[in-house]
Amino acid sequence: MRLSPDELIFWQHGFVKLNATIVFTWGLMLVLAIGARLITRRLSKDERQRTRWQNLLEIIVTMIQTQIKEVGLRQPRKYIGFLGTLFLFVASASVCTVIPGYEPPTGSLSTTAALALCVLVAVPYFGIADQGLGGYLASYAEPTIIMLPFNIISEVSRTLALAVRLFGNMMSGAMIIAILLTITPFIFPAIMTVLGLLTGMVQAYIFFVLATVYIAAALHGRQPAPVTVAPSAS
Repeated sequence: MRLSPDELIFWQHGFVKLNATIVFTWGLMLVLAIGARLITRRLSKDERQRTRWQNLLEIIVTMIQTQIKEVGLRQPRKYIGFLGTLFLFVASASVCTVIPGYEPPTGSLSTTAALALCVLVAVPYFGIADQGLGGYLASYAEPTIIMLPFNIISEVSRTLALAVRLFGNMMSGAMIIAILLTITPFIFPAIMTVLGLLTGMVQAYIFFVLATVYIAAALHGRQPAPVTVAPSAS
């Protein structure tokens, strides 16, 4: 039993290895890129000429934008490219588990660590773009300079937590299904596969929401407090 798709090697030359994690990750990205191109190539503003694919795309985009706005980002269009891609990648990796021989790349710690690092880079990127370099860096010393090392540790620790949480949940689900396939009839693992798909979607949503919360916290923590004007005496 393989604990990770890293253990499945397709090609190796010396220390250079082409494992299942790399193959399935790039394959999934290629499918998403081609699918996005095919779906968006004939978009129409006329409701009578819209295809079912366009309606489905608009539903997904609207749901993602609504969730981003509810978390606290006032301009969801600025962040949907990054956050929406994260959600679709993790969710698609889970959905594709129904394909025989496919192993989700999110079952590898290297993949989840890369996704978490993307969030680690995105938080200061959006923070600096919104508040400027000086304003963003100054927040690490708030409310006092003593908090500087603690704020830095917080950035690193939550990135590690993102990676380990997604990796552990995805790998545990795959292991349970693999164990049941060896000791039980087919029907029960099939039910567990369906539950695994649901779990994967939940994990994609949690990862997406946490990334959104981290970005929102970086922006809101650097915005000046609103000024309250006292009513004038009549």
